[in-house]
Amino acid sequence: MAEAARLQQDYPWLSSYPSKVAWDMTIPAASMTSLLDQAVATYPDRTCVSFLGKRSSYREIGQLVDRAAKGFQALGVGKGVRVGLFLPNTPYYVICFFAILKAGGTVVNFNPLYAERELAHQIEDSGVSMMVTLDLKLLHDKMLRMLDETRLQRLVIARMADILPFPKNWLFPIAKRGEVARIPADDRHVPFSRLIANDGRPAAVPVNPREDIAVLQYTGGTTGVPKGAMLTHANLYANTEQCAAWYGAREAKPGEQGPEKVLGVLPLFHVFAMTTVMNFGLRMGAELVLLPRFELDQVMETLAKERITLFPAVPTIYTAINHHKRLDQYDLSSIRFCMSGGAPLPVEVKEAFERTTGCTLVEGYGLSESSPVATCNPPGAMNRKGSIGLPLPGTVIEIVSLEEPRRVLPIGEKGEVCIRGPQVMKGYWNRPDETAQTLVDGRLHTGDVGIMDEDGYTTIVDRIKDMILCSGFNVYPRNVEEAIYLHPAVAECVVAGIPDEYRGQTVKAYVRLDDGKSLTAEELIDFLKDKLSPIEMPKIVEFRGELPKTMIGKLSRKALLDEEAARRQAGGAA
Repeated sequence: MAEAARLQQDYPWLSSYPSKVAWDMTIPAASMTSLLDQAVATYPDRTCVSFLGKRSSYREIGQLVDRAAKGFQALGVGKGVRVGLFLPNTPYYVICFFAILKAGGTVVNFNPLYAERELAHQIEDSGVSMMVTLDLKLLHDKMLRMLDETRLQRLVIARMADILPFPKNWLFPIAKRGEVARIPADDRHVPFSRLIANDGRPAAVPVNPREDIAVLQYTGGTTGVPKGAMLTHANLYANTEQCAAWYGAREAKPGEQGPEKVLGVLPLFHVFAMTTVMNFGLRMGAELVLLPRFELDQVMETLAKERITLFPAVPTIYTAINHHKRLDQYDLSSIRFCMSGGAPLPVEVKEAFERTTGCTLVEGYGLSESSPVATCNPPGAMNRKGSIGLPLPGTVIEIVSLEEPRRVLPIGEKGEVCIRGPQVMKGYWNRPDETAQTLVDGRLHTGDVGIMDEDGYTTIVDRIKDMILCSGFNVYPRNVEEAIYLHPAVAECVVAGIPDEYRGQTVKAYVRLDDGKSLTAEELIDFLKDKLSPIEMPKIVEFRGELPKTMIGKLSRKALLDEEAARRQAGGAA
């Protein structure tokens, strides 16, 4: 009895845990290549990747991975060698990701929309000398300049036309000739076709899953300075197993059968999609239906036509679907399970999407530094609105004092959210000081402020750095945003603190209205009077036709604050 009481005190979520999931389940430390090899052996004839109508089986993808791995080894990739991926969602991303790992190397993800200054910094910092990209001007021309200006020495060039079905593969170079790059015939460019021109028998490379870095995932972390989170094979494998266990807790819909189909519209170079779309999809033997970019109509058509069953996304994508003008024309009933991440999921968005599809939409939480998923709401009745849910198996969430970071707070007190678990990174690449600040006593300090209740559910109040200090009081943007989202005319909103000579900071709301709806600042303030305290009430409301978003589709508070700073510097008014 005493032991049970101690466990309940230390791990309050145990009493709330899904009955089908063991929090203390055994999670092996395995290599990521074993995950792919197991999928290929188990589901050889299933479709593995579908891209714009062309389908490849698990056997075919496995063979291409082996051939590419041998090709990378011939180019010098081996233990610890870092290779960049500068790719949108295509079969090449899946193939090269696992081929680099099988060759013994480390994957470094690059965002194709990065400015050249950002690309150069990441190339130099990571030590990448080889990059994989497409024969598209938008991508190749940036990398060609990197060949001249950075330590980058070689590009592996994959042809877009080669992954398209007939007749698109034949028409693409003609119809899109203005977008296709002219690739120099020199030693710095290696065609993908040459890379895979071998017998597909790469040299075996032993892997220490807990020590060997599979991916360098660049992130602003808790300080905003881009740095590479070192994610080991064991980190990524563990997070995949944790997500699979969580999915197993859901109740199946009547009549469900057949393989899963997961829609990959989130960019795979982002850690959330890398784990919840690609790695989790392969673990489930799913068909990865990849789209190179987010276009709402294309997403709607793909969801309906392909009968997608798994749909990880970010809140802005679910919001866009909820507000689609012809929503009732699409049959989305095939969707079984959706995990939302990357940003807080407004309750109104969750409820509207579930009404539309009949699926379970759960909010998860994590960071690049935790591979990324650390917590998630359980599927079904225990799915608690407004909460990030319970720790995944093997994961411990602790709330520590903001003033004394080594002191764990009791249930119900507000502090910084910290994570322990097998998915927590090894550290930051070449940043021992930053590592020491973020990993303290085995805890990953997230920079997020949260509260855990007596059932073990955690609610994020806000990020420490996003907190608004208004006349000496802490104002949490998420709380204000949740209240604004309750207004039926509001489609999207961002709340931020802007400089104020009298208060220090003042609360400003940026709002995009639903199509055809109207609302004034005065009407919004009046609506919020019984929902927010006077100190939380927005003092400035700015209505916009669009709100800026990041590559993954998250609303970008940073972009709005950068605009404010530029406006003030130019002498304008907010």
